[in-house]
Amino acid sequence: MTTRPTHTDCLNTLFGLRRFGIKLGLATIRRILVNLGNPHRLYRTVHVAGTNGKGSVASGIASVLRASGYGVGLYTSPHLVRFNERIQVDGAEITDADIVRLYRRVKRALPGGREPTFFEFTTAMALDEFARRKVDWAVIETGMGGRMDATNVVAPAVTVVTNVSLEHREYLGPTLAAIAFEKAGIIKRRTPVVTGVRQPSALAVIRRAAGMKSAPLYCLGKEFSCRRTGPQQFNYSGLSHRWSDLATSLQGSYQVGNAALVLAACELLQPKAPRIDLERIRIGLAAHRWPGRLEVVCTTPLVMVDGAHNLDAARQLARHLTRDLAGRKLTLVVGILDDKPYRAMLRLLLPLAERVIATQAKINRALPAATIAAFAKTIVPDVTVEPDVAAALRQAMRTAAPGSLTLAAGSLYVVGEVKAALAQTAVQPG
Repeated sequence: MTTRPTHTDCLNTLFGLRRFGIKLGLATIRRILVNLGNPHRLYRTVHVAGTNGKGSVASGIASVLRASGYGVGLYTSPHLVRFNERIQVDGAEITDADIVRLYRRVKRALPGGREPTFFEFTTAMALDEFARRKVDWAVIETGMGGRMDATNVVAPAVTVVTNVSLEHREYLGPTLAAIAFEKAGIIKRRTPVVTGVRQPSALAVIRRAAGMKSAPLYCLGKEFSCRRTGPQQFNYSGLSHRWSDLATSLQGSYQVGNAALVLAACELLQPKAPRIDLERIRIGLAAHRWPGRLEVVCTTPLVMVDGAHNLDAARQLARHLTRDLAGRKLTLVVGILDDKPYRAMLRLLLPLAERVIATQAKINRALPAATIAAFAKTIVPDVTVEPDVAAALRQAMRTAAPGSLTLAAGSLYVVGEVKAALAQTAVQPG
């Protein structure tokens, strides 16, 4: 007799699958979805790609759609603490029981041939769940690239490419233009495209791809724009509307630009989602939450987390610290993955810190804490090594000076372990 798998069994099997598959093509995910009855064709979608900000933009669009009264699925990655975070319906994560049920359905739908990757399997789970829950809209974030990403089976009403910077070069290519080509692969024929890409070489690729697909292209800073009027306040000049005195709930000046991408996408969605209006947009922006990005996770002592998992994200974090948190003594708890330009990232962050605790997430791609510490000591005198993230956090909090800030950054995996450690000790954000 076959024993029904537990939630833990399902996750262990999923995590044991191949992690990446950018070169593997879309045939496997398409065959899985055919066997599931093509669930992704039963609701409308928005597809979001980019290097940084795609999770913020995807969750922001989902928040506005929910505020407008639509049933909304949201698929994002990676998760911070629990796998369940990846698949949400109407703002709620799926349950452990849902994971078991979805795992079994997709397992039965697997075709012969190549074993699916982790991301292909989980994408099929998400698309199937959204159909079962009869959502009106699903906002789908790509995993890594775009063109050969498992999510690139949807036929979106609007496509968003947030930005492009050098990342995952072994999979996406060595140049901005090559990476932009992969991101632009989600552009569909005659489907409007919203983008925040600014670099000329990358934007030229986006324009070329949109032109070849006869897809209308709307660029931040040209067809639509925003002007900050306060830390998180802004005015928006859009495709058809001019909206003043708007505010995003997310911290960081760069989130204003992300909010502008959300609003441009929502303008384009209005013909198919007519309940979206200015009032609902305000409500959606105010209700928007996106964990792990400039998130305050404890107030006594003050602890903040930010993924800052690549060079551009580290640059944005450094800018926020300099502009909005200047004058606070900073303890930096930092762990970085071994495929990131860690020296360049640390050169941006270390000069802002009074002391550094080097750590490493429990993932085989984590850069050794000792390697981070060796470089950090060339910039900051007070550097210690604590390879366990939870222990590094406890050390920082135990020795925090009054009025100081402890910041955990450098990897979303580090952020996830910090949040898990705080949850276990019942520390609340305020």
